[in-house]
Amino acid sequence: MTRTTTTRRALAGAAAFTLAATGLLAAGPATAAPNENADGASQCAGRSVPASKISIQLFSYFGWQRQIGTEAVLAELAEIGYQNVEPFGATYEGRTAEEFAGLLKEYGLKAPSSHGSTNEATFDATIDYAKTIGQKYMGSGGFASPGIGSYENVLATAETMNRLGEQSVKSGTGKLFGHNHQSEFTTQYVDPETGELKSAWQILVENTDPRWVTFQLDVFWAADAGVDVVDLIERHGDRIELLHIKDGDLNGDARGIPGDVGEGDIEWGPILEAAQGKVKYYVVERDGAPATAEFARDSFEFLTCFTY
Repeated sequence: MTRTTTTRRALAGAAAFTLAATGLLAAGPATAAPNENADGASQCAGRSVPASKISIQLFSYFGWQRQIGTEAVLAELAEIGYQNVEPFGATYEGRTAEEFAGLLKEYGLKAPSSHGSTNEATFDATIDYAKTIGQKYMGSGGFASPGIGSYENVLATAETMNRLGEQSVKSGTGKLFGHNHQSEFTTQYVDPETGELKSAWQILVENTDPRWVTFQLDVFWAADAGVDVVDLIERHGDRIELLHIKDGDLNGDARGIPGDVGEGDIEWGPILEAAQGKVKYYVVERDGAPATAEFARDSFEFLTCFTY
């Protein structure tokens, strides 16, 4: 993917035109500026990605959370318009699952997914926690053991994912997902049966059961690994129920620098068009986001408005 120098507004406008033509945008002029209330909050949710499908990975604000506390961060996210959050493996000031669930409820937030543990030995407890906070998907910020260090390990990891996913679904939580970085695409092995060179990600897709396992595609890390994200979603969209909406500088050497959604090199219009009708949740994330509400607000408005 080539680097683009378009600004967020120019890119958003182009995306709005594309999405309006395909029907992802709801009724209303694609070029209309967002209505704002007295506090400056956007009132155009639903014109592009519905607010009910947008989530935010709380790791983005790990630093801010430590400064002002989890409750203050959740209050700000709810004020912006978020309805969903994606927790990660943290205790949130030592709260129990019941206490954290109560805090989410207080601010009208749900946690349909989280980046937790895929340790098979303690997965029962992980499921119990997930059920308490109302998760629909189980997974982590990576993949289950033993990893992708060899072709045999990739196959063994697929088997682990199938076991954990079946356990999760039958326990009433939901499918297990795997979350990629660059290495799942840059690590490749020859299929001994066909002789075809395949990425570890493709091997995992082909060897996991769609009844139990899905995938959370991190758009930025996939693109930074040289993947054509639109083509990937079009070919494997039935296996990708979650997207990590991450943007930044793609420098072509698998060392991309994350930034604000809509201000980097990712061309979002075609990606969101390809995801329509397939992806259930769009989870925004910026590693090490500044300790202000700006990233969360800009990302939410970018997805819901596509104005210029």
